[in-house]
Amino acid sequence: MSTPTTDRTEPSTTANERDMLDGWLDFHRATLAWKCAGLTDEQLRRTSLEPSGLSLLGLVRHMSEVERYWFREITLGEDLEDLYCTEEDPDAEFHLTEEDTWDEAEQIWREEIERARQAAAGRSLDAVSIGRSSRSGEQFNLRWVYTHMIEEYARHNGHADLLREHIDGATGE
Repeated sequence: MSTPTTDRTEPSTTANERDMLDGWLDFHRATLAWKCAGLTDEQLRRTSLEPSGLSLLGLVRHMSEVERYWFREITLGEDLEDLYCTEEDPDAEFHLTEEDTWDEAEQIWREEIERARQAAAGRSLDAVSIGRSSRSGEQFNLRWVYTHMIEEYARHNGHADLLREHIDGATGE
């Protein structure tokens, strides 16, 4: 069984650096949406193996937090509260209830993606972050943030492949 189709554009093989990074990041964002397409809220909340709490809906919520953190808090230095996580529950994005829905999670995720695009727009890839630094005190340039975000999505899209296959047998790149 193959996964339902969604619009994904393969990144250009000859683009300049900025267009290449934007292309790959958008490709991986679209891949996560593709892995969630056509499923019910119950299916999206389903975990694969105990004791893991990993679910497709949890991954989307996690990526909302990640988009927000890297592009707005790190890159722009905005002081924002977490969307789902708390001091008492730092992994709250993965701790779902029956009230957690795809419609709400997708809306928040899409909003954070748009805000991330706005945060990066017009900035040089060499621009250094205004927000927090690394554990060793180093700042991040925008190129590093893009590369990290592509890595983050690629890793979690691998998880999404396994989760989707577990839910309904659907597989695909």
